[in-house]
Parts: sequence; structure tokens; C-alpha cells
Amino acid sequence: MNYRHSYHAGNFADVMKHALQWACLSYLQQKEKPFWLLDTHAGIGMYDLQGEQAQKTAEWELGIKRLLQAEDVPEALSGYVQAVRDLNLPEDSCRWYPGSPYLAALQLREQDQLTLCELHPEDAQLLAENVVQDFPRSQRITVAGGRNGFAALKALTPPPIKRGMVLIDPPFEQPDEFEQVINALADGTKRWANGTYVVWYPIKDPVVASEFQQAVADLPQVSKAMAVDLLIRGAQDSSRLNGCGMLFINPPYGVVQQLPTIMNFLTPLLKQERGAEWQSHWLVGEED
Repeated sequence: MNYRHSYHAGNFADVMKHALQWACLSYLQQKEKPFWLLDTHAGIGMYDLQGEQAQKTAEWELGIKRLLQAEDVPEALSGYVQAVRDLNLPEDSCRWYPGSPYLAALQLREQDQLTLCELHPEDAQLLAENVVQDFPRSQRITVAGGRNGFAALKALTPPPIKRGMVLIDPPFEQPDEFEQVINALADGTKRWANGTYVVWYPIKDPVVASEFQQAVADLPQVSKAMAVDLLIRGAQDSSRLNGCGMLFINPPYGVVQQLPTIMNFLTPLLKQERGAEWQSHWLVGEED
């Protein structure tokens, strides 16, 4: 367990992931009925971009810094951008970056619930300090410290609240991590077929990403799934992180409609070398 997201917080992958996460929860907010969100690999919830680890890589300068400095940000991104700006006043500063659990907590209503899993014990403690203590009515937020997120997905589904989403964002530092995700999705969709599942994944070799997508599409309980891939450079060197993707099972309709607006804005903003592009395609259950 050597991975620390502090080195990568606020990078291009975070920007894409959190922009689409915000869009998903905004869509769930449109109905009064409550929703439940499970974050299987929550991290610590808040990151200091001026800290030693973030400064060592400075990846945030090619990610969230560019977005905060951008003009004519589309409405589909405005909520996410404002949430980050509110943590960094005055507006020209850029020190704090919220992780997925903090952003999710910002979007919780009285009736909604959030479950956060973090296996690393020290990170789980920081997660509780960074997220739960910052929000009133924090009984809506549960931190399952020391709990394996994949096991939690199996144990906690189907949830008492029938509407909701599972966010799966492992570090992908283990060679069998794609397989673990597929197995977790197989269990989850058997137990909670109507839930929305959102998986972030790295793209080094596009062939590996494509094989993962096909394996998810082949799961018997999956009737509707799509993938969104972002390349920040041409993927000639498979030893580098050339991009990332988001795979959606039962994607919210509103997010599908907003994808062109969001990704057409983010792709030229986040590109690092020639060959940057984005694409989305239905893996199964394409709608007319």
C-alpha cells in the first residue's frame, strides 16, 4: 500500500473524474427522493497542493490550476469549479483540493447518505477529520475505516435507499486491479442491478482499457453501460499515464447529455502533448 494520492491531487485525471462525479450527483438531486453514494476508495478527502508531496510532482498545475484560470467555463462545470474556488479564497490562490468524498458531501441533502471506505488506517482517520467534521448533520456520512471497498460493495448492496451510485476509484497499483473491479461489479450488479456504478481507470495502453471495457460489457446483469476516455497525449508509450477513463453502468441520462459540453471544454484545456482527444461509446444498451 505505497500509493498516496497527495502526489497526484488535482491533476488532469482528478479534474475529469470530479467534473463527471459532480454532474452525476447533480442529476440525482433533481428528484426529491433520497440517494445513497458509496465511495469504495475514498482517500483522505482534502489535499494540500502546497504540501511536500504535491509540490514534488506539481501535477495539479496541469490540471485544476488550468481549470480555475479558464474563462467561459460552461454551466455544466460551474458547480464543481465553484466548489474548488470556495476552498481557495482569495480567488487567485490555489492551495486546497477536495477529493471525491468532500465534493460528494457538499452535494448531500438532508435525506441523502454517504458511505466512505478507506483501507489505510491513517488515511481513514484523516478522512474523518477532513470530511465528517467539516459538515453539519454529519450523521449522514459514514466512514468505514480499515474496510476493503470491494468487500463493502458486496456487503452493503442492495442499500435501504434504492436510488444511488457507487464510485470505484482504486489506485491501480496492483497487477490484478482491473480483475478485482470486474469481480466487484459482477457482485454488485447481481445484488443491486438498478444502481449506477462509476469506475475511474487509467489509460496507459488503450488495448488494456478496451479489454476491461469489454469484460464489463460481458457481465450478465449489465444491460446499459458506456465509457468515456480522455487522452492527454497520443498513447505511443504504454509505460506512461496517457489518459484516463470513466465507465458508467446505468449512466444518468443528464450526464450522457452533458458529456459533449464537458469533454469538449476539458480536452484542449488538459492536453499535454499532441494527440489529445476524447471519445465516448456505448458498451451495451445504446440508446437511440
